[in-house]
Amino acid sequence: MTASPLERTARPRRSRTRSRTVNNRPALVISTLKPHQYDLRPACASLICPDCETWVPITGIQTKTPKLVPHDTGRAGKDAADRCRLGSNRLVTVNVTVRKWQERLEDGHAQTGHRRRTTVRRKPRVAVALAASQIAAQKQAPVADEPGDGRPMWLLREMKWASTASAVRDADTRRAQLPDGAAPLGAPPVPLKTLHPERRVS
Repeated sequence: MTASPLERTARPRRSRTRSRTVNNRPALVISTLKPHQYDLRPACASLICPDCETWVPITGIQTKTPKLVPHDTGRAGKDAADRCRLGSNRLVTVNVTVRKWQERLEDGHAQTGHRRRTTVRRKPRVAVALAASQIAAQKQAPVADEPGDGRPMWLLREMKWASTASAVRDADTRRAQLPDGAAPLGAPPVPLKTLHPERRVS
């Protein structure tokens, strides 16, 4: 939106003005501002006006009575000419040296320069433990090499036991035919008669 020819726009803020007008408000103390809110370099001495929050040159920075130049609240040549009544021509107390200001500015960058956005590390999802009934069902399920033709599990167990029954009987027979004296060394003799301990009468 272009401004009409009759509409006044904000004037450029010159670093030096010849106005002798002084604002009757208390002087703005530089040390009360944050280091990034003002610039004390002689070539571009300026600060952010606390009233309109715009950068304003400081005139007479090398003199005893530095002050803010008369300024508008908007951008020069673009926004409407709205004079900042509270901040224009306000005296400034420069109680910070350029060196001290630079140190404070560098310290602030050093404290915030290492800050990085923390990466959210999500915990790996742990598999849910199976219930006892589910574990039992897995143990009863036929293995991959077993016939899975739909026959019930009890029948499959009977068939497996029948295939190994003869080998089990042979092992039992050989175990019963141990020769005399083949008992393990140091083992007490096995009683051949059934013992019937008598109860003690008190």
